[in-house]
Amino acid sequence: MTTAAAKRPQLAHLTAQLDDLRERGTFFKLRVLDDQQAPVCTYDGKRVINLASNNYLGLCNDPRLEEAAIAATKKYGVGSGAVRTIAGTMHIHMELEEKIAAFKGVEACVVFQSGFAANAGTVSSILGKEDFILSDELNHASIIDGARLSKAKIKVFRHKDIAHAEQLLQEVQNEPGKKLLITDGVFSMDGDIGPVDKLAELAEKYGAIMMVDDAHASGVLGRNGRGSVDHFHATDKVDVQVGTLSKAIGALGGYVCGSRDLIDYLYHRARPFLFSTSHPPSVAATCIAAFDILESEPERIERLWANTAYFKQQLTDAGFDVGGNTTPKSETPITPIIIGDGRRTMDFSRALFDAGVMATGIAFPTVPEGKARIRTIMTSEHTRAEIDQALETITSVAKKAGILQA
Repeated sequence: MTTAAAKRPQLAHLTAQLDDLRERGTFFKLRVLDDQQAPVCTYDGKRVINLASNNYLGLCNDPRLEEAAIAATKKYGVGSGAVRTIAGTMHIHMELEEKIAAFKGVEACVVFQSGFAANAGTVSSILGKEDFILSDELNHASIIDGARLSKAKIKVFRHKDIAHAEQLLQEVQNEPGKKLLITDGVFSMDGDIGPVDKLAELAEKYGAIMMVDDAHASGVLGRNGRGSVDHFHATDKVDVQVGTLSKAIGALGGYVCGSRDLIDYLYHRARPFLFSTSHPPSVAATCIAAFDILESEPERIERLWANTAYFKQQLTDAGFDVGGNTTPKSETPITPIIIGDGRRTMDFSRALFDAGVMATGIAFPTVPEGKARIRTIMTSEHTRAEIDQALETITSVAKKAGILQA
């Protein structure tokens, strides 16, 4: 059989790299969801307990969000038909931005097509090559890419190391150009919380712009899920808040919150905003309904944290490494099971799936070599019976694989 590389040698290097992934045991195929994103659902035709979803509050399939999407589609159609700056700004887009700004307690908000676009588009547009970015070493890839696109000088401080961050600020304080200090609110692979309050104090001390990516804190931390900035009472000290509509909110998109001038500037200069068609009205309506639920049903977040505490403690008691040894300690519903070796991790993930648990293996380059893990996420909608069944399966499969002692 003739391979693609043989027919088109121009892309042979891609085939070689894929072969290397297969050799390492870290090549994967996409799991395909056959029904709704739920605590128990069907992937690749198999019924599994789902521990891999970002659907923290179960809003992906909430009937009220479905009804809002259908009503908006009937009223406004299926698409906006243009980018926001030409003809694609609908009243419902402005309503969503006003809703988020009020929720966050800031002057204004702009919605992007994804959280990645919000981060990358903002960092790359508000800074230039004469400026400095001081970034936590474990910040999300979208922050890293935005920093590179800005052409600013990048300084990386050790993870959550306030003293190192201050040292870097001191080194550049007399240099010309703006300084941006940036951190994740919750780090997506380890589940630990960024020191937003302490970094915000540093930013104020040295006159730096303070930016927080709150993708995994939105709907999880703070009053009614207002995020890590609210959790640390730092709203008046954070200049740029990034959040997502794709995780706890249950739909799609990202947003940036801050001053009116910041948002108006992003309307004019953020390239993902300028060159991407705006959200379908159904998505905007869905997100508005989700924020209403966050305000009115705090018990969802309470269930999320109760489930998280139970699940994390049971894993710890069983002998699993859920962070805090060679990796940061998880403090949120993101609970990694640290395995170390990439091949062993991916084999464990596949064995879990075969046994009825969807728990994704994460290996290099997403995480550093030697720190591969099964990344689990708890939701508010998992029942205690489902959690117990998942724990029993994880423990049993781990013993068979030699990850835990039998």
